[in-house]
Amino acid sequence: MIDKKQESLADNNQDSQTMVLSSRTSKQISLPPVLTVKQLGELIDVNAVDIIKQLMRNGVMANINQTIDFNVASVIADNFGYKVKRQPSSVKSKPAAAAKGAKGSKLAPRPPVITIMGHVDHGKTSLLDAIRKSNVIATEAGAITQHIGAYQVEMDGKKITFLDTPGHEAFTAMRARGAQATDIAVLVVAADDGVMPQTVEAIHHAQAAGVPIVVAINKIDKDNANQDKIKKQLADLDLVIEEWGGDTICVPISAKKGIGINDLLENLLVLSEVLELKAKPDGPAEGVAIEAKMDKSMGPLATLLVQKGTLKLGDIVVIGHTFGKVKAMFNDTGKQIKLAEPSTPVKVLGLNEVAHAGDTFKVVNDEREARSSLERNRNTEQAFATKVAALSLSDFSAQVSSGGQVKDLNIILKTDVQGSIEPIKDSLEKLTTDKVRVRVIHSSSGSINESDVMLAIASGGIVIGFNARPESGAQRLADLEKVSIRYYNVIYDLVNDVEKALKGMLE
Repeated sequence: MIDKKQESLADNNQDSQTMVLSSRTSKQISLPPVLTVKQLGELIDVNAVDIIKQLMRNGVMANINQTIDFNVASVIADNFGYKVKRQPSSVKSKPAAAAKGAKGSKLAPRPPVITIMGHVDHGKTSLLDAIRKSNVIATEAGAITQHIGAYQVEMDGKKITFLDTPGHEAFTAMRARGAQATDIAVLVVAADDGVMPQTVEAIHHAQAAGVPIVVAINKIDKDNANQDKIKKQLADLDLVIEEWGGDTICVPISAKKGIGINDLLENLLVLSEVLELKAKPDGPAEGVAIEAKMDKSMGPLATLLVQKGTLKLGDIVVIGHTFGKVKAMFNDTGKQIKLAEPSTPVKVLGLNEVAHAGDTFKVVNDEREARSSLERNRNTEQAFATKVAALSLSDFSAQVSSGGQVKDLNIILKTDVQGSIEPIKDSLEKLTTDKVRVRVIHSSSGSINESDVMLAIASGGIVIGFNARPESGAQRLADLEKVSIRYYNVIYDLVNDVEKALKGMLE
């Protein structure tokens, strides 16, 4: 088996070897009989991500802490311009550190959960369709594909879960409810259009959630496609791609023609290996509701994403303010299943009422425990609403003056014209002290919308409008969630108020 892998690696290393050798003189290195991917990267001074990519391209699946033998490691090192010698077997490597941590642990690797985000008409839906068509998991004959808001694809024997959400608003709404459902965000940018307002919003929402971003430059088949322009626009937004010395993966694709889809999936798998995504597959299931609706023939339906444990047929689940016994479960292809492991999306029947999308769920032992959990959920929801409601400047001031734990003042800035953004942003960020940091996590021109308010809730920030007023929907949401929106028409007043708040002086 190892010999076959070695042959595969050797057969396919020609291009990468030529590329690397052109920029690096051949060096000598001795490798042990066995070592981890991470150790190999340290020895040959190559990023572990690049090593994992080389391994995957040649049919070897290994994460950063997994071991590879000398035969495989030597071919990879050779790819990067090294002449390899084998260390005597008496020289021991120490790859067991990671394995030791895993021993006795119930954590097991799980598929990554991906959300696709971007500006309208940039190809999010086309990309999802292209991925679905090019990577169909084998199902029983006659199975009908059903849209359940999430689905899985398979590549090189590994699964990837995609959340088919309406966009960054839904992404942030889940986070605002305390449900971190996404591991990686794919940002779709059209090569013929470039970075647009919704692209910028999507970036800021993903960054506020602390989710790594992979950029997919779509529509590269168009005559007026300009990838370099997009890369520069992204760099201006502090999203520097690997090619330009940053750490953001960027993949050129054409969803319409199916170009680059496998390359994108490969990069998502590589990143998930580096993130070392794991969950407990044993025990009662917990997770989040992705979608929920009332079906005329089947009653309340909910699409659940299992995040830990295993959901089984017959389990009693509590989701937010409702509960029920799982009478039937369907996977993303419409096939009935009896259990769902971590990172698996399923549609379930049997709830008493329609749940809320974004609500978390858990399995309980019986109906009595379910009712008790419902009461706790109501109390928790009230406490959570109070906790996550965006800070007003006076609240922030009180916490600073009382020596609270607040370290970041997150600001969502909306102005009437684009030209006002930079001077206000620069003035605010200069107020950063050793006690508190001012972060303008999103800024744009136009009226304050629901997405801005939702981002304030999710980040614990404040909304500041400079000659900008809220839309009616945004104002209703702000009132409901107790989000304070501050309005100014003089830059000096705006900056002065924030400065006073930072010093704990605002009355």
